[in-house]
Amino acid sequence: MPRHPWRHSWLLALALAVLAAPAQQRRNAFDDPFLQATQALPGCPEPRGPGFTEEEVRKEAHVRAQHGTSCYRVGRCRLPNSYLYDKEIIPRVAQYIRMDGRFDDTSVWVLGERRLVTLMGCVKTKEQAEQMEKAVLLVDDVMGVVNYLGVGAAAKPRYPLAP
Repeated sequence: MPRHPWRHSWLLALALAVLAAPAQQRRNAFDDPFLQATQALPGCPEPRGPGFTEEEVRKEAHVRAQHGTSCYRVGRCRLPNSYLYDKEIIPRVAQYIRMDGRFDDTSVWVLGERRLVTLMGCVKTKEQAEQMEKAVLLVDDVMGVVNYLGVGAAAKPRYPLAP
């Protein structure tokens, strides 16, 4: 089999191009609401906000259309898409956490997606995390809570971190 000296240089150029390619940019393509509700616990790892690569946006768009409209079709939502609630729910959740008084010593971020509220950040005790979860469930139109709160700033976060 004859050797092709150009083959190695072509493979090397391809490898260098792949290595030099920038990481895919993430953007909040669906405008999911994400707010910091409290910020009293120093050193709490900041979560990465909602973001998708272009490939993830293409995959997620169909799923969101299907999931978003299903609650309306079965009569569980008054709005035609469950994602329409989030921009109004998340500011109220953040306000409720701030005004409650029991959570003044925490650092917490809230994310909304399909009437589900994700709590991320740091609290002082496990009981405080449970109390916050139960409190957020009382906010009108909240369907569920995903609790990713850690006890103390040194706890290993269960959420992706901000860059």
